[in-house]
Amino acid sequence: MSTHPYGETSQVIPPLSDRDHVRGLPSARFVLMKYGDYQCPQSGRSHQLIKTMQQRLGDQFCFVFRHFPQPHRHPQSYRAAESAEASANQGKFWEMHDLLFENQQALDDSDIVTYAAQLHLDIPQFLRELSEHVHAERVEADIESGQQNGVAETPTFFVGIRCGDVERLEQLLLQVMTQSQPKS
Repeated sequence: MSTHPYGETSQVIPPLSDRDHVRGLPSARFVLMKYGDYQCPQSGRSHQLIKTMQQRLGDQFCFVFRHFPQPHRHPQSYRAAESAEASANQGKFWEMHDLLFENQQALDDSDIVTYAAQLHLDIPQFLRELSEHVHAERVEADIESGQQNGVAETPTFFVGIRCGDVERLEQLLLQVMTQSQPKS
């Protein structure tokens, strides 16, 4: 870790694992890893920016999401993370992920079940997995990974850029900065 005017920064993106939720190819030129909390307003604001970057950068962009719920600040965040994992178990992680961030103010159990129904999940299985905390170990593994990498709050981002030479790196960074700017 090194100190930066905006906080601590890591020199390396944490290594990806088979358990990670990944949109895009890990071999993409630009890899963004986010430790997020579904109820955190800042995590929610970054959600749309990330989706915009995915659309604009296409195959050059890879997004990795890891859970870092903070139930002491956001009481429904842990349950939301477990529900995303229960959805992943039925092949619908990203769909639930998007719904949770798009509906941050509505994360009660009844809301989460409504989202599961919208995604046509097997509701009895979904509810059983939530009530038995089947995915708590998975969520805890992400939290532990975050803590090992200096994550203390959300959102926390790690950025990896693959580039063979300085000129192309400069072009890539300028493209990312230009395309990720909000339009006024």
